[in-house]
Amino acid sequence: MAEKKKAPPMPAAINFLTGGLGGIGGWLVVHPFNTVSVRMNLATATGNTEGLGFVPFFKNIVKQEGAMALYNGLSAGITRQIFYATARVGFFDVIRDQVAKYREIDIWSRLLVGVVSGGMAAVIACPAEVSLVRMSNDNALPLDQRRNYKSVVDAAVRIARDDGITAYWRGCGPFVNRAMLVGACQVGTYDQFKNSYKAMGITGEYSNVFAASMTSGLLYSVVTMPFETAKNRMAFQKPDPTTGILPYRSTVQTITSMAKAEGVFCLWNGFMPYYLRSGGHTVFMFMIVEQLRTAYNASVSK
Repeated sequence: MAEKKKAPPMPAAINFLTGGLGGIGGWLVVHPFNTVSVRMNLATATGNTEGLGFVPFFKNIVKQEGAMALYNGLSAGITRQIFYATARVGFFDVIRDQVAKYREIDIWSRLLVGVVSGGMAAVIACPAEVSLVRMSNDNALPLDQRRNYKSVVDAAVRIARDDGITAYWRGCGPFVNRAMLVGACQVGTYDQFKNSYKAMGITGEYSNVFAASMTSGLLYSVVTMPFETAKNRMAFQKPDPTTGILPYRSTVQTITSMAKAEGVFCLWNGFMPYYLRSGGHTVFMFMIVEQLRTAYNASVSK
């Protein structure tokens, strides 16, 4: 029997492409949870402090606005994945492979590479993130305060026109901080958990990816939720009508101000849909990524 040809190293372009496609595919599944998470997370900022349980909040949106309201901002979410997931997963693989030329890849190497790749991806994707937050929560505002964006293109044009180009990076600080943690806690630990679960005997293609992605998804949800909350507040805020000053100006100032005014647990408000979004997206994204890369390796090994 002829020896099976070994697949060549994965080209950088394939790393980026499969990362982006995996991110988009996973987002199509979890976008409704993101909408509920953002709406719950921002509810206290708009004075709505009642009925913040996940199930009643979910039902209330569907009852009052229809099921399709859960997909508000989907175009922005997909655009975000095109930039964010593509860059985050692609940069991680490329940088990790470069580091591997000089030292053994261990957990600390993976965490550091995750931090760097996550921060780079966040800066690139921040304009889409701001559009996503605004579109997802627009219907929660009083009628006279809604922006009524028609699409991600409409949101992007109006944000630049009404608030200036710099508004695209409003909330960039906490988004980058969160993305650096996500890069380490999601991509970095996922890569490590895959190896750890294999050593524990969980070697099946699907079971190994599922176990590793669910574990990394839970870890990164707990760690990054305060930064997600700060990012949402900063991205969605409006200047004070009298002074013209924005209430939230930095990551630390936003987190400390919210903790003092609303209690520290407000930083995890909307955690359940956030975890369903984050954990679910982690699972589906990496399952798709692994399948695409397996298919690519099979095609080039023939």
